[in-house]
Amino acid sequence: MRILAAGAAVLLASLLGACASIPEDQRTDSDPWEPLNRTLYGVNTAIDTVSLKPLAKGYDAILPRPVRNSVSNFMDNLITPASAINNFLQGKPSSGFAEFGRFLINSTVGIGGLFDVAAAGGLEASPEDFGQTAAVWGVPSGPYVMLPLLGPRTLRDAVMLPLDILSNPLYHYEVTSVRDKLTVLRIIDLRYRLLAIDKLLESSKDRYITLRESYLQNREYEVYDGYPPEDDEFLDEFLEDEYSEEGASN
Repeated sequence: MRILAAGAAVLLASLLGACASIPEDQRTDSDPWEPLNRTLYGVNTAIDTVSLKPLAKGYDAILPRPVRNSVSNFMDNLITPASAINNFLQGKPSSGFAEFGRFLINSTVGIGGLFDVAAAGGLEASPEDFGQTAAVWGVPSGPYVMLPLLGPRTLRDAVMLPLDILSNPLYHYEVTSVRDKLTVLRIIDLRYRLLAIDKLLESSKDRYITLRESYLQNREYEVYDGYPPEDDEFLDEFLEDEYSEEGASN
């Protein structure tokens, strides 16, 4: 825990230092550290291209869909207790109790979470994390950041990330050989779920901006439980620029 807390402090300090070193005219409201973020995005992409992406594609090709779904269900079930706690912290007790109910049902009838029996019975998931809880408590999102290996976050979510890690039962499992294998499987499963996004990025003129805007909009959607405030001015300008460039090229 001390290591994670120290890591979060170092991350925050380094990012704030980077902000001060970037010229004012290169900053935007949501992404004032864009030069640094673009560099990290390039590094992450290069590493992903030779490691996680091929593994995820092989995982998708070799394992049948029911097996992949069971792995995803199992991994999601592990973080359900933390989701329940965050629902309570956000003042949503009914969703909190529902998440605990999902965990009990799926961990027993669903054979350790391999099958989402609760959803089949009409008990839908209400996933929440500590970044969302911080948002509900009034903590601003802060700048967009690209974390090494971990990908896009807001500064708020990056600082709260250690709590999400600590709240996962897998982190506390004492049999390291099993824990490490499950951790690798979890990483591959997460990358497998992102394969569909690759097509969107590949068709974009600026993959970095497409990823940034997609992430920020999706994160806002999650924070507001699917009902974000209507503010699409930046997206409209971005799409207008994209289409105007396409028209000019044609």
